[in-house]
Amino acid sequence: MKKRLLTVTTIIMTITLLFPHAGGISNASIAESIVVEADRVQMLQQPLDDLDDEIEEALADRVMPGAVVLIARDGEIVKHQAYGYAARYTDDQFTEMDEPVSMQEDTIFDVASISKLFTATAIMQLWDQGAFELDDPVYWYIPEFAAQGKEDVTIRHLLTHTSGFRPSTTEPIHEMEGTREELLDFVLNEPLQNPPGTAYVYSDVDYITLGVLIERVSGERQDDFVREFITEPLNMSDTMYDPSADLQHRIAATEYQPWTNRGIVWGSVHDEKAWALDGVAGHAGVFSSASDLAVFAEMMLNKGNYEGTQILTEEAFEQINTNWNEAFPGQDQGIGWELNQEWYMDDLAEFNTMGHTGYTGTSIVVSPNKESVTILLTNRVHPTRNTVSTNTIRRKAAEKTADSIHAWNAAGMRMMVERLDTRGAFELGSDARALQLHLTAIEQYENKGDQAKVVKHLEGFQQLVDYLFIQEGIDDATHDDLQRTTDYLIEKWQ
Repeated sequence: MKKRLLTVTTIIMTITLLFPHAGGISNASIAESIVVEADRVQMLQQPLDDLDDEIEEALADRVMPGAVVLIARDGEIVKHQAYGYAARYTDDQFTEMDEPVSMQEDTIFDVASISKLFTATAIMQLWDQGAFELDDPVYWYIPEFAAQGKEDVTIRHLLTHTSGFRPSTTEPIHEMEGTREELLDFVLNEPLQNPPGTAYVYSDVDYITLGVLIERVSGERQDDFVREFITEPLNMSDTMYDPSADLQHRIAATEYQPWTNRGIVWGSVHDEKAWALDGVAGHAGVFSSASDLAVFAEMMLNKGNYEGTQILTEEAFEQINTNWNEAFPGQDQGIGWELNQEWYMDDLAEFNTMGHTGYTGTSIVVSPNKESVTILLTNRVHPTRNTVSTNTIRRKAAEKTADSIHAWNAAGMRMMVERLDTRGAFELGSDARALQLHLTAIEQYENKGDQAKVVKHLEGFQQLVDYLFIQEGIDDATHDDLQRTTDYLIEKWQ
């Protein structure tokens, strides 16, 4: 355990006050929410426009009643749009409100498990100040946590969902009597399902415990700490726990919950565990807007710095952006952030692509390689969680972001082929090289502005893709991705 002469909170406050612009060079501002033309950041507009049809179809299929999309690259927003309704129903039978509330670009959402990213950021701020090492046992800082044989669980285990806990508590804490402190005591006494470090199990218990760690080490409740050291320095005025009643008109409604006697949950946290913990917990509870989350994402793209305000050191960012779960293939996990998850990141998924989803229908994807941010916020649990999964539309948002970048020119398509090759999409490495060579030739014609030859050779590229598919050198998904992106680029030149 590290010894400290000052409390960690005092240290952080001192640095924030004395050096508000410590570290890094100011990056482009994204806070103004000014949407620029896509070509300004070398993105093609058509795929972004096509996302509208995908979302409207999902609304028609009752995947969700409403959504807000924000896509950005190089610190510039290229798409920020609202769809459908923020509040539409009075019960889980889809009874329409007399006056449904339209979704707005600045609508505030219960972001559900995206809250874990704020918990992880707070943990890494404390790590930056020397409060602990990530491989320290948790019980060093929370002595009662050692109960039930948990002495070997480390802070890193909690952060990477390898602690051994179940997904949730053994008993529903929202059905228990007791204060927030008493309910947290129950969580801290939870037993393990697996020995630490032997399995990946996504667990809210991990992050509830991390919230307690923040409070024990800093001496502040988690919402106060996050506000003081994350949201206020970043001017994220729409991001908070426990929003006040006067903000309800700006908040997306969630679920009809007769079992919690709340009716339509609107302005209160949807997650029952977080609700039982007074709306402030490590796993859920944060409300935010797309614009605010874009600021948070840009801070991560700039390795902990936003417009000269340093939230994390670059050393902390490297910890966050490293896969600590190599022992569990497919469950790539940094600190808080998930990595390389194709099931919702689609063609943006790479070894260092960061993201997270939320049960209420939210997702965020941050790609350092493409310097892009893709945010999809929906209220898919309104009026009931028993609806169609939002995973398809999450993937579409990421897919169209990637298409917009890849289809900008032949160089972008080469980048796409390289990504596909890295993921093992080609039966033979020579097939990927043949496509790369073809795209290099196309790039030369692009540089000359030779429209006819660009289109002709792109059509030849498509024929090569078809041939590889017929020869079973690529699968259906790879074939479709390459053909779709080539169609976009041909349309640009025609």
